[in-house]
Amino acid sequence: MVMASEPPPPTSGSQDTDGFVLDETRPVGVQVLQWLRNAIVRMALRPGQPVSENEIAARLGVSRQPVREAFIRLKETGLMRVVPQRGSFVAGISVDAVKTAQFIRSALETAIVEEAARHRPTDSVTALRDSLARQCTARARGDADRFYGEDERFHHLLALAAGREPAWRVIEDSKAQMDRVRYLSFDRATPTEILIHQHTRIVAAVADGDGPAAAATMRDHLALILESLPRLAAQYPQFFETGPPRAPAARPRGSVADATGGGHNRTHDSPTVRAPENDKPPTLEEIA
Repeated sequence: MVMASEPPPPTSGSQDTDGFVLDETRPVGVQVLQWLRNAIVRMALRPGQPVSENEIAARLGVSRQPVREAFIRLKETGLMRVVPQRGSFVAGISVDAVKTAQFIRSALETAIVEEAARHRPTDSVTALRDSLARQCTARARGDADRFYGEDERFHHLLALAAGREPAWRVIEDSKAQMDRVRYLSFDRATPTEILIHQHTRIVAAVADGDGPAAAATMRDHLALILESLPRLAAQYPQFFETGPPRAPAARPRGSVADATGGGHNRTHDSPTVRAPENDKPPTLEEIA
């Protein structure tokens, strides 16, 4: 039997607005944040691309408030930047942030699989094996969206098997930049066949109650990104920041310009903020 708290299977398809369907049973802000995060991770919104509160709200058919809140959250996680007098832009991928996320994931997820192996819940092992089957199907179809959605679900299932759902939320908060590299590397730097093989070994170790083996395989699994990172940065330099990200400038008193990048106040609507037509778009060095 699959756990009642098991996360739903991912859906395939792009993260364009055509795929955004508002679920009235869930908070609007959560859905807007998820859509924007996925759009950035999956390169539907690319590094250096300007983003506007008004435009996103209109495209998704929601008010500006949840979009503003999502922008603030994305800036906190390093996925968006503010350039004074220019607006909000998708941030480049930070190599330092990727390495930090990998460190956090390795520390937490090795402990998670060891604990999962101690518990060995039958329903969890069944759910993990079902996830492996869906990963294989996605790989065979070359469906990157579905594969990485299922990959995400697989790691979430491990946290549930260990009874460590709060630990998964910590991981989710820290790994945004790492996710961008993982999506960029679909069968380019780390073949998905290797990822599935490692996932299979982790499930086998958990099912056998072999915590050390599960932890060792997870450690190797999460270290793969450190091997592929230099190659991807060289292959796609336009997507990466060249230095450590800088903190956004302090906002004027009473303004939320640092949150929205558009100089809006809380009570009046403003036109969409764009760089002047004759001006060049900012470089990633400016956005960093």
